Amino acid sequence: MTKDQPLTYASSGVDIKAKDEAAKAITGLLSFVRSGTMGKPLGGSGHFAGMVEFGEYALVLATDGVGTKLEVATAMKKWDTVGIDCVAMNVNDAVCVGAEPIAFVDYLAVETPDPRLVAELAKGLNEGARQSNMTIIGGETAVLPSLVKGFDLAGTVLGYVKKDRLVSGASIRPGDVLIGVASSGVHSNGYTLVRKAMERAGISYHDKMPDGSTVGACLLEPTRIYVKAVLDLLQAVPQGSVHGISHITGSGLLNVPRLKKDVRYVIDEPMPVPAILQQVQQWGDVAKDEMYRTFNMGMGLCVVVSAEQADTAVRTLAKHFPAKRVGKVVAGTGISLPTVGVELTGAKAQF
Repeated sequence: MTKDQPLTYASSGVDIKAKDEAAKAITGLLSFVRSGTMGKPLGGSGHFAGMVEFGEYALVLATDGVGTKLEVATAMKKWDTVGIDCVAMNVNDAVCVGAEPIAFVDYLAVETPDPRLVAELAKGLNEGARQSNMTIIGGETAVLPSLVKGFDLAGTVLGYVKKDRLVSGASIRPGDVLIGVASSGVHSNGYTLVRKAMERAGISYHDKMPDGSTVGACLLEPTRIYVKAVLDLLQAVPQGSVHGISHITGSGLLNVPRLKKDVRYVIDEPMPVPAILQQVQQWGDVAKDEMYRTFNMGMGLCVVVSAEQADTAVRTLAKHFPAKRVGKVVAGTGISLPTVGVELTGAKAQF
């Protein structure tokens, strides 16, 4: 790619289409289901977390890591917040189906043992657990010098929800209202494109943003944890009023139509775009549609509610983080942002 061509996530090294094809290939091969009344799968492939039968409850599992945001932390020699990101990426997925997280395990793979690094990571993990009201019950540290350069951090969350209170997306229909809950910045995906954009523009982590903060500090702003906000919402509105919840991570706003594909999501009043994402677009000359299919663009969570409960939902969510109506569900397919001239089709594949 020449320097005068706009950057894309694929040209930066992450091909989402290829990743989705790989996910589909895995899903097609995993068909075994245990015998017995407990542990049978619930739901389909569009959910943000896996669910199994457990009597009147569904046990909910999600697993994820922090990704190449860890490279920013290492460059800044600041590792005390990425543990929050690790927890957030998991619990935010679990709460999308209405589940309350209760337990977490982490997995740390390192090139060489480093007590200071591990202690700093533990600080963030503990803070993420506090924000989620969840217990970290254990984990694993692997030393893999021939396989890992630096370190990698991931985790798995266990949550639960009564089966009659699952939020599946199946009840989404035209007339529903889309409510956006603000992100804190880039959160924990798209950093390969961020770093390529910085490289192209000659930007360093220590350069200043317009507000005087450093680029590195903005990029390390932890992912918001939406657990308490969502659980409060589910208590504040009548059962069944929340029709879908989408965590906006990898693949950006394409996470919304994965809730239900045979309706159209119109976001005509989008959340304000954080300054750091505006800068990334400028540094890499990244196309608008590429930004919205890669990053959260200011909306870390999208909640689909009945029109009758929209005002209550906004008030409840806004007690925790900035929230507002961003759009509506109509007949059709795909997702559009008419005020910014972006039209997206398809949905993020999920394994």
